[in-house]
Amino acid sequence: MTANTDETFDESHVIENDSAVIDSDAAADSQDFITNQINKIHDEYQQRKAEGKPEETQPRIDFAPYRSSVLRHPTKDLHHADPETIELWSPAFGHRDVHALEADLTIQHNGEPLGERIVVRGKVLDGAGRPVRNQLVEIWQANAAGRYIHKRDQHPAPIDPNFTGVGRCLTGDDGSYEFTTIKPAPYPWKNHHNAWRPAHIHFSLFGTDFTQRMITQMYFPGDPLFSLDPIYQSITDQKARDRLVATYDHNVTSHEWATGYTWDIVLSGSNRTWMEDEDAE
Repeated sequence: MTANTDETFDESHVIENDSAVIDSDAAADSQDFITNQINKIHDEYQQRKAEGKPEETQPRIDFAPYRSSVLRHPTKDLHHADPETIELWSPAFGHRDVHALEADLTIQHNGEPLGERIVVRGKVLDGAGRPVRNQLVEIWQANAAGRYIHKRDQHPAPIDPNFTGVGRCLTGDDGSYEFTTIKPAPYPWKNHHNAWRPAHIHFSLFGTDFTQRMITQMYFPGDPLFSLDPIYQSITDQKARDRLVATYDHNVTSHEWATGYTWDIVLSGSNRTWMEDEDAE
């Protein structure tokens, strides 16, 4: 699940070269053109599904409406790698243990960030519903104006000096995690003309070592941009897409403080949460 920072931001609005690498005319395609492409692919999938073909619970490697998807998957054969060499280039915990306060993205600076304070809570589970304990979970996101703290993010939305948009925690014995943060806003990106990404939070999970990293995205219920977004729609099965959307939970919401959402992450099995390819961050 979106620590290569350049790759992380490569799928968002902050990379200029998406439209440059792909045919420059593609970036000028209208939303209607992209939506028609999405609908055609989904109709073909439903036809194959009706014919008894297996469900597609993960995104296609190449999804034409998502213009740079062709650039975001391996193009060469896999090779065995030396684990010790990999660890030299892998993310690390740092020089100290993960602190409980790192899961609160609203207290990392001298002042309070702007925007709607939210709590996101859930569990990391395996395909049999068993908790995945002591799992490192990292998140990153745009701020309440749809802006990332990154040098390549230059679209005209304000930076919040009191919100960096990154946090991490370890899952508990029951597989649970919890973050306090600010609800992110949608933002523009360069896939096509007037392209906007739905509000989302990136989640990264590690297994027993750093070679088992998985990345996904959590969305918010009722977003009007769902049907227009080729990244979200690259998962052709509706039930699989639905598993990326958090649920508003009034029991997680706290009085005069924060609204609450629940979202479980399933790592395997038929109900597995969609994960990005490592090269597709």
